[in-house]
Formats: sequence, structure tokens, C-alpha cells
Amino acid sequence: GDNTLKLWNIISGMGVDIFKGHGDFVSSIAFSPDGKFIVSESRGYTLKLWEVSSGREIRLFKGHVDNVTSVAFSPDGRYIVSGSDDTTLKLWDAASGREIGTFKGHSKWVTSVAFSPDGRYIVSGSKDNTLKIWDISSGKEIGTFQGHSYFVSSIAFSPDGRYIVSGSWDKTIKLWEVSSGREIKTFKGHSSWVRSVAFSPDGRYIASGSGDNTLKLWNIISGMGVDIFKGHGDF
Repeated sequence: GDNTLKLWNIISGMGVDIFKGHGDFVSSIAFSPDGKFIVSESRGYTLKLWEVSSGREIRLFKGHVDNVTSVAFSPDGRYIVSGSDDTTLKLWDAASGREIGTFKGHSKWVTSVAFSPDGRYIVSGSKDNTLKIWDISSGKEIGTFQGHSYFVSSIAFSPDGRYIVSGSWDKTIKLWEVSSGREIKTFKGHSSWVRSVAFSPDGRYIASGSGDNTLKLWNIISGMGVDIFKGHGDF
């Protein structure tokens, strides 16, 4: 909310650098796969690319006509995808900053975007309560997942690319099979909206963060909660 990005050293817990340049609060960031760059989005309709070693802003991406909400790097680092309140996703060439394509299909704000592990697809979550999968090469929507009763706030591919997890304002987490679009499992236990979800690197667990101020760890096979992490004082 102070319009900056900060880089932290995990061992010392100390701040390493501050990246200044956005004119509004920053709500989504991502490292490039090689760790040399960071992409960030601001509520000012723009994306910025930063060089980690120098802290220098090296590129500005313009094209959305409303707030940018989510950003992600492709696994090979060549592309960046962004989601926006203008209901679209945009694909960008990371090296040149050129807009490659615009994906249209959601009827409300796009809240979260992610690349598949093989880099062939993008999944998006929206305030229209759906998830959509897009083929990068054609730019076409190839699937829509419906099942949440409220906004989809966060999405992620499993490490093997077979599944997608989604978190929602309906307080649930859902696991989807990519090939069929089928809802595999619903995880219930949070008492407030789910803000963020992620797979463990081995694909066995899902972590979720919620407006109930907790993180929960879930077993994908059983659908049961494994652990609850408490300590945050606000959502």
C-alpha cells in the first residue's frame, strides 16, 4: 500500500532493496524463473519490470484500460501474463515489452492468472465465479470451470500440470482436473473468504490463506486439513 516493492534476505530477515516507481498500491509480483527480474502490477493500469541486481526499472507495460490485478511469468521466462479489472488477460513479450495478445471471455474482473508448468496454457480466475483455460498459441479459450458460488480469488496449477486449485470468496477451495474440467474435490474449513492458494512442490498438499487470518494445509488425496497456521492479526 506504500506503492513500493521490497526485497528481503531470508536468512537475516533484513530488507535488501526498495523498488520505487509505482503511483498506486502494488498487489501482485512475480520473479522471473532465472531470478534476475521481477514483474509487478499497480492499480494504475501498468506493469513494471525490474532488474533485481540493480533495483532499476527497465520496462513499462501499458495496454490495460483498468486496474491490473495479477501477473505471472511463463516457465521459460519469455512471456508475462496479466489480468485486469477490464475483464481481459494480456500476454506480453518480456524482453521487448510488446503486447502479444489479448484474451477476452470473462464477464467480470480477472482476479488471478497462472501459466501451466509446460508453458502452453494460462488459467484465469474471475469475479464472474469461473475459471478459464486459454491456449497460448491460438489465444482461444479452451475450457471454463464452473462451481464456485462467489468470486474466484486465486488459482494455481499443480506441478505436473494435471490439476488446478482455486480459492474463492465462497470460503472454499476446489480441485479441478485439467483434461476433463471436472471438479475433483472441495475443501471446506475456512470461516471467511479464501484469498490465496498454492501447491506444494511435490503436489501432495495445498496451502490456503484466508480472511479468517489463518493459513491451512490440505491433503489432496483425503481432502482433509493437515495443519492450521495462526499468528496473523488481520486478513
